[in-house]
Amino acid sequence: MDFELRRAREKLEREQKERKEKARLKLERDRKSKQEAARQRDAIEAVQRSRRLDAAEAQLKADQQMEENLLAGRGVMFFRILEAVAYQGNGDKIKLPPSCFKELSDQGAFDKGPLYFGLSVVHQEGSLDTKAAETQNQRTTHAGVLEFTAEEGSVSLPPHVWSNLFPEETLKSPLVEVRYLWLPKGTYAKLQADGIGFSDIPNHKAVLETRLRQHATLSQDDVLIVNHGELTYKLKVLELKPSSSISVLETDIEVDIVGPDSVSGRTNQQFLKPLEFGKSETGMVEEGNYVYYKFSMDSDILGIIASGDARIEVKIEAESDGGDTDLYISRHPLIFPNRHQHEWSSHDVGSKTLILSHKDQSLEAGTYSIGVYGFKGTTKYQISVSVQDNLNHKVGQQATSSSSMEVDTVECRNCKHYIPSRSIALHEAYCSRHNIICPHAGCGVVLRVAEAKNHVHCDKCGQALQRGEMEKHMKVFHEPLHCPCGVVLEKELMVQHQASVCPLRLITCRFCGDMVQAGSSAMDVRDRLRGLSEHESICGSRTAPCDSCGRSVMLKEMDIHQIAVHQRN
Repeated sequence: MDFELRRAREKLEREQKERKEKARLKLERDRKSKQEAARQRDAIEAVQRSRRLDAAEAQLKADQQMEENLLAGRGVMFFRILEAVAYQGNGDKIKLPPSCFKELSDQGAFDKGPLYFGLSVVHQEGSLDTKAAETQNQRTTHAGVLEFTAEEGSVSLPPHVWSNLFPEETLKSPLVEVRYLWLPKGTYAKLQADGIGFSDIPNHKAVLETRLRQHATLSQDDVLIVNHGELTYKLKVLELKPSSSISVLETDIEVDIVGPDSVSGRTNQQFLKPLEFGKSETGMVEEGNYVYYKFSMDSDILGIIASGDARIEVKIEAESDGGDTDLYISRHPLIFPNRHQHEWSSHDVGSKTLILSHKDQSLEAGTYSIGVYGFKGTTKYQISVSVQDNLNHKVGQQATSSSSMEVDTVECRNCKHYIPSRSIALHEAYCSRHNIICPHAGCGVVLRVAEAKNHVHCDKCGQALQRGEMEKHMKVFHEPLHCPCGVVLEKELMVQHQASVCPLRLITCRFCGDMVQAGSSAMDVRDRLRGLSEHESICGSRTAPCDSCGRSVMLKEMDIHQIAVHQRN
């Protein structure tokens, strides 16, 4: 009996213990689930709070951006991401789709003056490596607008804008952010040439001004490309005022041009080394390359030359190392004479001297350029410019002529020289054995028998030469030369062509004073009769107020206006 009671009590205690344990575990599970639910609730509330804060911050930034855009655009809000497409054009004018015209017109942008746009690169995944992408993503520039004819979804960029946005290799279809903004008129610009030589251009600031006429904006760190004839110069924008991006339309800008930080490694850069009268310079030129020098002739030296008392000698003394040079000289504004364009030249083999005298009609006071061309091999040389007296030479000539008049002379039947009659028989006997007259028509040069075999004439032009000079003569004077305008001529005709006919030749515009390409003939018949070039016809169409009556008159018709209206010659 007691045994059964004990078993029943133990069973009851065990069941009670199990129930208590289950109750404890249940309470523990409920407590943990409540804690987990509280944690999840707190996390959800934190995420929602963070999203609310981010949304509020984004809205604040959007409002600030809109305010900034409205302020930058003077009340006009325009923003597009477009695909960049290159097109061949001048300046910084871009082409936008027609839909942009409507959007800008609806906001009254055209009533606020010229349109300016900020352009920046939009980074695309997989386009470049991360570092290059970050660098390119920071590229920004500014531009005006040319027309609204681009395809929808794209913007057409001229070479200037493209090269400043994408200085390195990029995708075939990069994306560009185009944003309308307002730019202040510029007052100051500081530019830096990437190499020496730009300052040698006569009136180089006027050349830069002509280039900027094709631009609407300038941006700091942009690179501006200036073409002068066949030469190309790059100028980096270092500083602008009153802001880092300015408008260059209808404003006067003070421009400072500084030289490059370093010229090391720019051996192919063309520039002029100064020469002083009476001092020689040592140099070396490789085959096919040019080395340039310059010297100045003032009015005092020109007066001495014009009187015939002196002459200018440009002399090259070359080392006999198998190389050979050619010598070209031009007067500014032609600053880099070459085989096609020059005013004086010498093609003698070895050392050579080129004389500028009073007989040269184009000799004037100013700056002259000397081009030493490496015709064959690598040549070391010494070059000098000097003023040489003509008096001794003239006196000697006069003495010779006066002495010949005092003696009774007879013409030699062989060499055609006049010999004193008392020795004519002895002279003719000696002359007929040792001298030969060149049989070439128009030559008549008396030669020693031993020298006659080296005396030859060019089959094309008939010029007398030494046999060793014939190869160089044929290559220099009779090898066809190709003008950049497409004409193929020999040297003499090419020099005349590029001096007077070639549409790519540089001329001084009579209206703006800049050195520009002449271009083809003017389209207007009246302009052709006036002798105006293509550039002068367009440049002269600009109007200016008459000094007498204040009426706006085209520049090319100002002289006619003065005669017809004010009776002034």
